[in-house]
Amino acid sequence: MKPEILEIEPRKIIGKCVTTTLSFDDTAALWQDFMSRHKEIKNCVDSGFYSMQVYPSGFKVEEFTRETEFERWAAVEVTDFDTVPEGMQTKTIAGGLYAVFTHVGPVKEFVETSNYIYGTWLPQSGYKLDKRAHFERLGEKYYGPEHPESEEEIWLPIQLK
Repeated sequence: MKPEILEIEPRKIIGKCVTTTLSFDDTAALWQDFMSRHKEIKNCVDSGFYSMQVYPSGFKVEEFTRETEFERWAAVEVTDFDTVPEGMQTKTIAGGLYAVFTHVGPVKEFVETSNYIYGTWLPQSGYKLDKRAHFERLGEKYYGPEHPESEEEIWLPIQLK
């Protein structure tokens, strides 16, 4: 699995955000709440969704545990923040260099992809993690969390070592 290395401009998103841990995984509730209201957002760039994780300052992958708190977002990209539905939040994804991987398969197999990215590809690459948000983009080929042919892009913020 070889990533595409892309440099992007900042992206604006609107959505719902919770502070969570892996041991208290409320991702399904977050997405259910967001999907029930996402059509209220009128200035979407496209039909894709963003699942974003914002880790604490000084985050180190090797110190991440099931109890590490982080922000989890369910969102869409927008052209501006002029109209934000009540109860939703805004965030700007920092621009910069990203390694973009494609995960194909159900979400239960995502851990294998993640283990490869962080355990094999990253240490062997000429890159290290940058201190920006990590996100997944769920586009036209995302058919749902259990679908065997579902695709999602994994965007890893990187910088040269």
